[in-house]
Amino acid sequence: MSIHFNVKRTIHVPKQKAFYSLLDLNAAEQWMQGLVRMERLDEGPIKEGSEWKETRKMFGKEASEHFEVVELKEGDKIVLRCDGTKGTTGKGEYIYTYFITSSGDYSEVTLDGEIRGLTGLTKIFGKMMAGTFKKACAKDLDALKAYLEKQN
Repeated sequence: MSIHFNVKRTIHVPKQKAFYSLLDLNAAEQWMQGLVRMERLDEGPIKEGSEWKETRKMFGKEASEHFEVVELKEGDKIVLRCDGTKGTTGKGEYIYTYFITSSGDYSEVTLDGEIRGLTGLTKIFGKMMAGTFKKACAKDLDALKAYLEKQN
């Protein structure tokens, strides 16, 4: 059983800027709430197969998750996979698919989230978890929007 959620934001920057900002791990500290550190697990430009460990402070504690770029479609689509077994969550697989479209100087960023592989109690409480993940992702997109629009 998979659990899905969706978040959409219009950002007043060109499409390419929105796309590359989602992949700019160095700039994440400027806008990502609760970020403690980003640790690249490979080198070079972000590409399919790139991996990093993201540590944030949540509910007063540090939580780390392992991310991998599953798919990159230049300027249009980013698919990230978070393997819960390699991080603080300890369970599940979290897929974050970003679609970036444009209308003139505006970009629309749509995040389709999917939570897979939950078992036991986490499966039972999965719907509530989806709400929590959706709110966290919405806050991140709001923070990215504010950061990018402030730069323009």
